[in-house]
Amino acid sequence: MAKVGIVMGSDSDMPVMAKAAEILDKFGIDYEMTIISAHREPDIFFDWARSAEKKGFKVIIAGAGKAAHLPGMCAAIFPLPVIGIPMKTSDLGGVDSLYSIVQMPSGIPVATVAINGGANAGILAAKILAASDEALLEKLKAYSGELKDDVVKKAEKLESIGYKEYLSQMK
Repeated sequence: MAKVGIVMGSDSDMPVMAKAAEILDKFGIDYEMTIISAHREPDIFFDWARSAEKKGFKVIIAGAGKAAHLPGMCAAIFPLPVIGIPMKTSDLGGVDSLYSIVQMPSGIPVATVAINGGANAGILAAKILAASDEALLEKLKAYSGELKDDVVKKAEKLESIGYKEYLSQMK
């Protein structure tokens, strides 16, 4: 049974939402991904959000741009955590999406990651689920260790070859 619901308002959001799915795949977390426009097909959206708990979702990751109502509407209906991903937009660079998601009224919280923060949304969903899953918690600890090791290796390389050579190798 699916543990995380991933919903986006448009297929143009797919590259960002796929990053959340990749993280969930890395940790072996089941999910279901779909595209639903809260504005263009509200009946389908309401059915999906109302059925999310019965489907076994423990967290919803919702990405949206511009007016960005999808995460907030999920939070209004779904009784468990919702993570909003504000999408970068051509008009205001995603600040419009960010403000729409973080400015929720009292009692309807949406955890919000950075603009286009798909990977962090996946990690946050994993952390929420890890509160009651020891094996998942151990995977997250190992992942944090990998992140640290990557930074240490980069610092060692920089110190050994100097910044000019390091920059030339980055190109």
